[in-house]
Formats: sequence, structure tokens, C-alpha cells
Amino acid sequence: MQYKNDNITIHWDQSNCIHAGVYVRSLPNVYNPKERPWVKIENASTEKLKAQIDKCPSGALSYTLNKNKDK
Repeated sequence: MQYKNDNITIHWDQSNCIHAGVYVRSLPNVYNPKERPWVKIENASTEKLKAQIDKCPSGALSYTLNKNKDK
């Protein structure tokens, strides 16, 4: 599953997810497993998203930076 905006694409590999809750505690405005879509990428800056994803204990969340189309 992927979630993207102009700057970043978040990748979620459900098969690796251990449901540690790290995401929900650190960025509750972005991650809400009770809602669909459960990731609301627009609710945090790219820097905050990157910092949080880098702490994923299982590697289920990762990201790629999107190329700026204007450059």
C-alpha cells in the first residue's frame, strides 16, 4: 500500500507490520488504524514523516522522496 503527496511516498508492507503502535503515538493526526484511509499524509510535514518512519521497528513503513516536477 502506498500513500503519497508531492514530496514523499509512504510505503506500508502489511506483512512485516508488528503493530507496535509507534506511529499512532508519535503522529496521531497522521496515523489512525480505525479510519480509512488510516494514513493521512497531509497532516504532517515531510520531515516529521521521515523522522517517524525511520523509527519503524519492523521496517513495515518506508518512504521514497518524490522528484520535484519543476526541477
